[in-house]
Amino acid sequence: MDSKIIIRKYQPADCKALAELFYNTVHTVNAKDYSREQLAVWATGKMDLAEWNQSFQEHFTVVAVHGGIIAGFGDIDRTGYLDRLYVHWEHQGEGIATAICDRLERAVQGNIVTHSSVTARAFFAKRGYTAVKEQQIERQGIWLTNFVMVKTR
Repeated sequence: MDSKIIIRKYQPADCKALAELFYNTVHTVNAKDYSREQLAVWATGKMDLAEWNQSFQEHFTVVAVHGGIIAGFGDIDRTGYLDRLYVHWEHQGEGIATAICDRLERAVQGNIVTHSSVTARAFFAKRGYTAVKEQQIERQGIWLTNFVMVKTR
């Protein structure tokens, strides 16, 4: 990982930038594994920022900063549910997701569970997560595939 990358705790002022990064990442990186229709219901671009901010504050949330710009983020709750992990499309493959995930995993005790996209499944498998179930999630009448993955510790 580039030494210029800083992993820091989430601040409420980050929320809008994280929402934009989420939208752009889903619509670029995940486009190889999901249809336009699926991407449109996964990341609509109409998020409730107050709701997202509350969720980020209730979870342990970290932000990766590269050159003064937010390059990724992730969050995990107290039960070990790794909720979100997104890296800016221009910073894929630079070790940012690994650095974020390392920090999130250290924040909790016990097993970690995530609902991984098709796109992220190999990343989590490489980290020792096992896919325990493939599932179909319905959003606005559109079905998306993801995987319940567990890292046993």
